[in-house]
Amino acid sequence: MSNSSHQPLATSHSSYSPQITADGSYTFFSAEFGEAYHSQFGARQEAEFKFVEPTQLRQKARQQKSLRLLDVCYGLGYNTAAALAAIWEENPNCEIEVAGLELDPTVPQAAIAHNLLDNWSPLLPQLTQLATTHQVTSDRLQAKLLLGDARQTIQTLQASGFQADAIFLDPFSPPTCPQLWTVEFLGYVARCMHKSGILATYSCAASVRSALQVAGLKIGSTSPIGRRSPGTVASWHDSGLPPLSQEEREHLQTRAAIPYRDPQLCDSAEIICQRRVQEQQTSCLEPTSRWRKRRSRDV
Repeated sequence: MSNSSHQPLATSHSSYSPQITADGSYTFFSAEFGEAYHSQFGARQEAEFKFVEPTQLRQKARQQKSLRLLDVCYGLGYNTAAALAAIWEENPNCEIEVAGLELDPTVPQAAIAHNLLDNWSPLLPQLTQLATTHQVTSDRLQAKLLLGDARQTIQTLQASGFQADAIFLDPFSPPTCPQLWTVEFLGYVARCMHKSGILATYSCAASVRSALQVAGLKIGSTSPIGRRSPGTVASWHDSGLPPLSQEEREHLQTRAAIPYRDPQLCDSAEIICQRRVQEQQTSCLEPTSRWRKRRSRDV
């Protein structure tokens, strides 16, 4: 990491303590959610291999003059930074539009203040401006951070007609932040995706995958990079998607696949989780624990 200094930002960022990950890049830990913002196996690696590569942005950059990105839970800004770098490496003239959804504006500001994006030093002016003013307008880049509850800002974005070529779905984990993994929220996310777009997420939870299917998307599995479990990709068409394994397909037939629901897009995490538990208890689907035991006997 570079030790170059930057102008201090107005907000105090002493509450954010960078934590090193296995690839040498840094992340933050969220006390509110009890989770780190990235995998401990590598924050930069996660951005590149869980989000940029599965959404085929390098290939798209070689074929298109412009690209639109939707970064759900912008956070430190790594996913957007890695995407911009990859696209402009392939096509320096590509015009990019970025919409980032973020609840807490101090997170990207703290990432800049702690020099965590110095791995993408050519992009620092744009990334710093986006973190501080929440908007960038230049010849090649139109970017904005939509601040607040993503359940509300996604509705505003969808109403504007935004159609993303790539979507990075990167909230905290479903049990911790179920609000952003519900059938209703992911339905809005899907409607913000272009007909040839691709969505990528680190999660392989059956509840997430089934919610994406309810939204009308086809799903595939990405290689487990750093984590033991794979990620998920989704698009309107299944051609070119890495297929699910037999085990993954079976998992979607168990109670684990019952999705989170938030009918009015305003319920608390506790209520959303309780609603899912109640639906699981009355479901005719096979209990996931029973399926795992049965499967272990059959192997």
